[in-house]
Amino acid sequence: MIMTLQDRDKKHLWHPLTQHKLHPDHLVITKAKGALLYDEAGKEYIDGIASWYTCMYGHCNDYITEKLHAQMQSLDLVVFSGFTHKPAIALSEALIKILPANQEKLFFSDNGSTAVDIALKMALQYFANKGQKRGKIIALEGGFHGDTFGAMSVSGLSVYNGAFEDYFIDVERIEVPTKENFKTVKQQFTALLSENNVAAFIYEPLVQGAAAMKMYDAHLLDHLLDIAKQHGVITIADEVMTGFGKTGLNFASEHLENLPDIMCLSKAMTAGTTPMAITSCSQKIYDAFLDGDITKGFFHGHTYTAHPLGCTAALAGIELLQTPETQQNIKQIIQSHSEFNAQIKNHPKVSETRQMGVIYALDLNVKMERYGNLRDKIFKAFMKKGVFLRPLGNTIYILPPYIITQEQLSKIYAVIREVLDEL
Repeated sequence: MIMTLQDRDKKHLWHPLTQHKLHPDHLVITKAKGALLYDEAGKEYIDGIASWYTCMYGHCNDYITEKLHAQMQSLDLVVFSGFTHKPAIALSEALIKILPANQEKLFFSDNGSTAVDIALKMALQYFANKGQKRGKIIALEGGFHGDTFGAMSVSGLSVYNGAFEDYFIDVERIEVPTKENFKTVKQQFTALLSENNVAAFIYEPLVQGAAAMKMYDAHLLDHLLDIAKQHGVITIADEVMTGFGKTGLNFASEHLENLPDIMCLSKAMTAGTTPMAITSCSQKIYDAFLDGDITKGFFHGHTYTAHPLGCTAALAGIELLQTPETQQNIKQIIQSHSEFNAQIKNHPKVSETRQMGVIYALDLNVKMERYGNLRDKIFKAFMKKGVFLRPLGNTIYILPPYIITQEQLSKIYAVIREVLDEL
C-alpha cells in the first residue's frame, strides 16, 4: 500500500503549537510563489499573513533566490569565530544605515527567540561587567518574545509557558500603558526601577503580535522609556515581528523619540529563505564588554552564526525594501486596509478594529478560546475559500506580503466578510 504524504507526515513529525490528539492531519503544501501557496491537489491559497510575517517580498522571490544561488557557488558556511566574510560585512553596512541612529554593533544568531535571549544576556552581563548586581527584567503583560527559556521568561502568555514558569529568570510585569491606566502603570514602573536591581525593560514596540496584534500609544511608551533611561535601565526593543517596514517605517522604534539600547531582529530579515537573527546594540553596550579580562567578553555562539546565505538573503531583502516599488506597495496596502476598515468596522459581528502600517486586526464580538473549536472552524472556512489566515482567538488579522496584488487583497477582504456573515 502506497502511503500518502499526510500519512508519512503523521508517522514521525511533531508540529509546533499542535495538540496532535485533536489535530492529526496537516495540509501538504508543495509550492509557493509570490503571495500564493499551493497544496498537493493544486489548489491555491493567498498567504494573508506572509507565513508568520516573514516572506514579506513574496515566496521564492526571484531577486533573492538568484543572489542566494550565486552565493552558494562561492561560500556556503565558515565559522564566524576567528573568521569573517563579505556577505556579513556588506549586510552590517546596509543594516546599520536603516536601523535607528544609535545602533552600532550586530550580533548574529539563528531565530527571534535566541535574539531575545542574547539581548537579555547582554543586559545582565553589562551590569555584571561593571560590578553591579542587577538581575531583574521588566516586561509588558501579554508580551510574547519566543520559546527559549530567557524569551519565555519575559513573555506573558501562559498558554505557551505554563509548564515552565517555576524555572524562569526574575521578571516583573506591568500592564500595557493606556490613557486610562497610565498613572498607575507609571507609578508601578517607577517604583520597580527605584529598587536599583532592574537590568532591562523589554517590549514589543507599539504592536504585541502574539497578543492578537494589540496596539498601544507611542507617546505613552516613550514616557516609560524616558523613565527607564533616567534610572540607567537598558531598553530592549523586540522588533522580530514589527521590523522591516510593517508599521509603515523601517522599524517601529522609529515612531518613538527614545531609541532602544538593544534591538532584536529576525523573521522578515531574510525574507523567509533561511533562519537567521540579529541582536543589535549601541556602542555603550558593546564597550562594556571590551576588557583585558577575557571573561568579560560575550561568550555566546551558534554554529550557523552569520551564515553567508542568510546574510546574502538579508542584504537582498534590504535592497528590495528600499526600492520605490516596495515603498509604494506598502502605502497601497495601508490605504486598502483603511478603506476595508471603513466598510467592516460596523459589521454586527465586529467589536473592535485597529491598524498600524500593513498590520490590520479585527476582534469578533464572539467569545472563543485561542485554539478552540470555533477558532478552528473559522480557520477552515478561510482555507476552504482559498485564503490563509490564522485567527488568534477571536482576532482575525491580515499582514500580507508587500508584493500582494490588489486583486488578491480584495479577495482576502471579501472572504473575511463572507465568513463573518456565515458565523
